[in-house]
Amino acid sequence: MTRIFSSRLGALTGVLGICAIVLIGYTGWRYMSAEGGKRDAKGPAPVSVSTQTIQNSDFPVYLNGLGIVQPYNTVTVRSRVDGQVDKVGFRQGQMVNEGDLLVQIDPRPFQAALEMAQAKKAQDEANLKNAQLDLERYSALAKQDYASRQQLDTQQAKVDQLNAQIKGDQASIDNAQTQLSYTTIRSPLTGKTGFRLIDPGNIVHATDQTGIVTIVKLQPISVVFTAPEENVGQINRALAAGTVPVIALSSDSTKTLGQGHLALVDNSVDQASGTIHMKATFQNKDDALWPGLSVATRLLVDTRKNVLVAPNDAIQHGPNGLFTFVVGKDNKVEKRDIEVGEEGVSQTVVRKGLASGDRVVTAGQYRLTEGALVAVRNANPQPSPDKEAAANNSQKDN
Repeated sequence: MTRIFSSRLGALTGVLGICAIVLIGYTGWRYMSAEGGKRDAKGPAPVSVSTQTIQNSDFPVYLNGLGIVQPYNTVTVRSRVDGQVDKVGFRQGQMVNEGDLLVQIDPRPFQAALEMAQAKKAQDEANLKNAQLDLERYSALAKQDYASRQQLDTQQAKVDQLNAQIKGDQASIDNAQTQLSYTTIRSPLTGKTGFRLIDPGNIVHATDQTGIVTIVKLQPISVVFTAPEENVGQINRALAAGTVPVIALSSDSTKTLGQGHLALVDNSVDQASGTIHMKATFQNKDDALWPGLSVATRLLVDTRKNVLVAPNDAIQHGPNGLFTFVVGKDNKVEKRDIEVGEEGVSQTVVRKGLASGDRVVTAGQYRLTEGALVAVRNANPQPSPDKEAAANNSQKDN
């Protein structure tokens, strides 16, 4: 009897448990349905986006290029005479000024040659003086018919010969002085020295090709770079209009190394590469540009006046071309197809599809659809002109 009662009690407990579970599920379902109804009544939550108000501004057009820094001047210092190096007057890697002593070569053989030439001139001058006195005597005797005409002419020829010898002696003196001056080697320009190739005590020769040291001029300095051949006309027009600014950046284009101007456009296009070579000059006061350094260059070839400019982050690529999302007064977005012109690093010229004052979405577009409600978390009313960062590898057709 007890066993039957326990069995019935267990069955009743199971039924009550099942009823409790069903009741809890039903209550949860009613609650979720009510909450869902409330959300449906309110509509979908706004999408959080960032916007920017676009406007008209001047847009600089740059041509990107790659270049190599080159010294403004380079001189390999060599000896012009043979001799032993007595003194080196510079340190390796030192900045030297024009006229500073670099090397002193033993001057004694050249000093002796100079003194010999001077002595020879003094000897010939003494002989000339005596010959001139004899010529005066022969002239006086010839007037009295005590000397023949031949004797007079011979003495005149001797005087002329000695005059010529003295001129030759002076030339020898000048040459000896020049050779002596070559024993003191001075810097031909202001610049930075490289490795010293000759040490004191070594013998140098005028025929040596290795040189003593190389000096490069760093201030100003040059950058040689290239541009596509189709931009030659555009570059020449910019150069004809006046000074053409050039910006030199690090090879990854993250740091500006200097600002200079275009100094030279090569007189022919490199047919092998289809590019035109150019040279720009930079003052390089901080020595940020160094010979042999690879740099990125930006050449300002034009400035578009009062054009509509939009941030690059607002421009999207779709199956039908470029488009952007514009936020209306009711904070709902509209998808607009656009046409663009010159493109910079952070901004682009918009030719069609937008107007000054439009608010374009710059972040959060991946969640947007036509007519979606947005919540603006960051708005920039006026974009700054893209002056230094603008870049244009190839100008698009107008």
